Amino acid sequence: MSEPIDWMPDGTPYSPRFGDRYHSERGGLDQARHVFLGGCGLPAAWADAQQWRILETGFGFGLNFLVAWAAWKADAHRPRLLHFTSAEAFPVSADDMRRAMPEDPALRPLAEKLAQQFQGLLPGVHRLCFEQGQVLLTLYIGDAQAMLRRQQTTADSIYLDGFSPALNPGLWSADTMRALARHCRRGTQLSTWCVARTVRDALAQQGFQVRKVDGVPPKRHNLHAIYDPAWQPRGPGAQAPQAVTPRRCMVLGAGIAGAAAAASLARRGWQVTVLDAASTPAAGASALAAGLFCPHVSPDDSQLSRLSRDGARLTLAQLRMLSAQGLLRPGTDWDHTGVLEHGVQATPRLPRGWQSPGPGDYWSRPADAWQLAQAGLPGDAPACWHAQAGWVRPARLVQAQLALPGVRWQGNACAQRLVRVQSSDHQAWQVFDASGTLLAEAELAVIALGPATNALLEHSLGVQACWPLQPIRGQVSWDVHTGASLQAMPPFPVNGHGNLVPAMPLPGGESRQGWIMGSTFERDQTALPPSLQDQSAAHAANGAKLSQLLPRTYESLQGFFSAPPRPTWGAVRVASPDRLPVVGPVSAQAPGLWALTAMGSRGLTLSLLCGELLAARLHGEPLPLDAKLAAALDSERLQGRR
Repeated sequence: MSEPIDWMPDGTPYSPRFGDRYHSERGGLDQARHVFLGGCGLPAAWADAQQWRILETGFGFGLNFLVAWAAWKADAHRPRLLHFTSAEAFPVSADDMRRAMPEDPALRPLAEKLAQQFQGLLPGVHRLCFEQGQVLLTLYIGDAQAMLRRQQTTADSIYLDGFSPALNPGLWSADTMRALARHCRRGTQLSTWCVARTVRDALAQQGFQVRKVDGVPPKRHNLHAIYDPAWQPRGPGAQAPQAVTPRRCMVLGAGIAGAAAAASLARRGWQVTVLDAASTPAAGASALAAGLFCPHVSPDDSQLSRLSRDGARLTLAQLRMLSAQGLLRPGTDWDHTGVLEHGVQATPRLPRGWQSPGPGDYWSRPADAWQLAQAGLPGDAPACWHAQAGWVRPARLVQAQLALPGVRWQGNACAQRLVRVQSSDHQAWQVFDASGTLLAEAELAVIALGPATNALLEHSLGVQACWPLQPIRGQVSWDVHTGASLQAMPPFPVNGHGNLVPAMPLPGGESRQGWIMGSTFERDQTALPPSLQDQSAAHAANGAKLSQLLPRTYESLQGFFSAPPRPTWGAVRVASPDRLPVVGPVSAQAPGLWALTAMGSRGLTLSLLCGELLAARLHGEPLPLDAKLAAALDSERLQGRR
């Protein structure tokens, strides 16, 4: 449930939990502008920086974030990326956020954009994207002290905010100040309206140089502090890698993983060249006519469930951003339809502890009678509805990302071997083809070659560098719609035992549509195209899945599955032993060489999130997901299994 809010006669929001206003009767804008933004020396302190990272305790209605965002927009010398990270144990509802919107004309449209995304805030880490991915809000939903201890981030500025120490003592405790200090670099500035002696002493004990400054009425004084301990700091902030200067990058592989890495790095200022052996992008598994992005559910809310929610949120955000830039067409290249999951093999079970109504409903909930009827399923069918899900044409997504500024495409470039070149003033990777021709050179190289990853690692670093990746061939059945087949389809995609995209645009005219059903999972099979015998077996397998998933739809397509086999569409994906993606450096002995691979069958849900994770790790940014989840994807987990 969202945090309940009362409203004072003057329209100020009031917290029944803490027994206090969210801000003074004079409004919170002066405090946001002068205590926090100005108190941390902003915007002057961030002038011409590559990125700036603000860490806040107590998000409330987001006034401090809105003021920082507006200042960023208005500043000609703004940083390329603005990161705003905030901890909030009791998030308000989007409706209450709209009611509390400031009247300021510069802030009101930003507040509306914030409210649109301020949904589904289950405990954990959530990444919200604005300004084409250049303003990134990372929300830590949970107890601030606990969340700060768990996450790995570095702050350039700290906003110490929240209800007063008398009403919310945990937020101002010595343990919270210790947790905050972990995320500071030497020189991090902190500002707050609270000048309580206990807070000043706790900050000083953690290495902050603390002083009172003139306050913003009705306060006589505010507090300013700079992190400058007499000892050598050892927290994540002090251990963060040295800032990387964006230069040249080459991404090997032009599928959805490679394109995601290229887009994320280009947004951070890299000049990215994407190389692929094919003559066109998305020639491998990303050439699938259409696929689904969708959350996964499990009673224990497993790693995959949480990861897929993060992926679905970020995928939707980036699809909307690319559409706003005119690079994708909603309804033609992708659609936010929702997805019905029919539990053929096992009943879909929502996480224990989810309450309805609650933030979990934003993601997944039991299917209702209308949804089941539209799918031709009985009213007691085991099914759930994933609201933040839909379909996308992978090749169009790849093409849109490769069209972003800073990205260059290079086809017919079959990478055979990588070589590290190093001198006193120059370090770079060079990639060569089988004939020994130099294809490209760059300071950073990202391998996103799917099933071809190990061949390149072996030729470049030796067989000991290879990872235990399993190739999995998948085949789908598809056809052009007739009027009868289109009428028999549900109005939304369905997954469970296989998945069906019921209607997707096909080349040859906007009215030409098709359906697609699959996919098979043929482990350790790599032959393409599949043999006629394998294609026939794949159609039989896909038909059998559809007969259980959607019996009514299967009956309408009997002519397809009982006719002589038609060609399937097939490709090879790759998976790690734990079926999670691989994101991170290839080896400590190969600096500047990273990998983004092993998306398995969830590339459309996870690739864009993993591209952001790669860029965040490289640049020492706040991570777009929980630190433990990020560690579960780290390439280092495979080191002992080479």
